[in-house]
Amino acid sequence: MNTAIVTGAAQGVGLATAALLAQREYRVYLVDLQPLDALVERLRAAGAQAFGVCGDVSSESFAVELARRIEEECGAADALVNNAGISFITPAELTSAAQWQRVLAVNLFGPFLLCKYLGAQMLERSRGSIVNVASVAGLAGISHRSAYNASKHGLIGLTQTLASEWGGRGVRVNAVCPGWIKTEMDEADQGSGAYSDEDIVNRVPMARFARADDVAEAIAFLLSERGAFINGVSLPVDGGWIADASWESLRLRTRG
Repeated sequence: MNTAIVTGAAQGVGLATAALLAQREYRVYLVDLQPLDALVERLRAAGAQAFGVCGDVSSESFAVELARRIEEECGAADALVNNAGISFITPAELTSAAQWQRVLAVNLFGPFLLCKYLGAQMLERSRGSIVNVASVAGLAGISHRSAYNASKHGLIGLTQTLASEWGGRGVRVNAVCPGWIKTEMDEADQGSGAYSDEDIVNRVPMARFARADDVAEAIAFLLSERGAFINGVSLPVDGGWIADASWESLRLRTRG
């Protein structure tokens, strides 16, 4: 049985991914700062081998301990999904150094740490697959998100670098770049008045928000043997957001 580690697994894309991988007969380790006991029990009740690990992915000591546990219990992970992340919306000139550093710590330094320690175990076995959850904000600039955008651009750069270094040693590294998703993080952002449903739906050629399952399916594909020759890509899962350079009135006129 293959082993997968999914961070940010208490909700949203992380939970959807963990549940999907469990259905596909992975042994799944859910990682999050939030309590995971109820979610793990729910997955086990459905027949999955699931384990919860609480901790801060931006802590090197936590990353080292997680890698130690995985080595003792499984030898190495077959799949790693770096999904844990935080959002931060404020103008660049009002962003403090501490706020910037916290976003980069969780969204970029954390994935680096887990790639470093868990990826090293994969390299020893000459096999493994890693998917980093970036964003359309890693492919373009989005106002009032300087720290978040920088973290996601950096995560794509890390993905490409590790794919270059590790592909010839049996470990593939890819990223997914979701558009706006109706998750708990999105609800908090939207609740701040940053944007409306209409803002997003009118911008997306497919005229809807992404769903967590849309992203989970893309992640599962990249992890699987069906994606065995895919390495170093940053796959938009955005309903065409990045592809569409139309203005809004033109985009809306094309809809049935």
